[in-house]
Amino acid sequence: MASLKGILFNQYAGEGLSQLIEELQSKYKPKKGRRFNQNDITYEISRPVLHDNSLEFEISSKIPQDELSSEKEMQAYFQAIKKIINAQKKKPTSIERENIIWDSKKETEKKREYVKLHYNYPLEDLYDDKEILKRCKDLEAGSAKEALPDIPGGFTTPGKIALLMVREKIQEFCRNHITILIEANKKVRGK
Repeated sequence: MASLKGILFNQYAGEGLSQLIEELQSKYKPKKGRRFNQNDITYEISRPVLHDNSLEFEISSKIPQDELSSEKEMQAYFQAIKKIINAQKKKPTSIERENIIWDSKKETEKKREYVKLHYNYPLEDLYDDKEILKRCKDLEAGSAKEALPDIPGGFTTPGKIALLMVREKIQEFCRNHITILIEANKKVRGK
């Protein structure tokens, strides 16, 4: 059974990722659900999932198969993206090539190939005790950068700050990963 901490962290991480998706959809071309399109490639960010005292989420990008003429070229594209992603400091726990067959009207099937990156962050990576204390002191002294918003589920000032930090950190981590994936696609495509 999940702890209250885990449940609250998952809730605020979910809010953070949803806000990030809205930001990316306004910056790029919006798509349905949790997706957006940049340079004719669709990207998606999953909802976070609490698993073994960690938060997990996935990001994916469509492989531009209309530009690639064979299975060999698609595999080479995937391997090139994988190589760039694996060169990063924070590597995903898995990098997979996923095949989705989609039939919207039961008349035609659309085969889509995706690069899917799975990330895992221990709950402790989503906040910093020293930063919580600093923000508490700044609030008490009236020198905080901004007022503490109402945070349902946070019963104390440090608790509210911790939940706010979870939202901020998950956005920071995911924004960095999606930016790297966008840049990897640009580099591999040569566009």
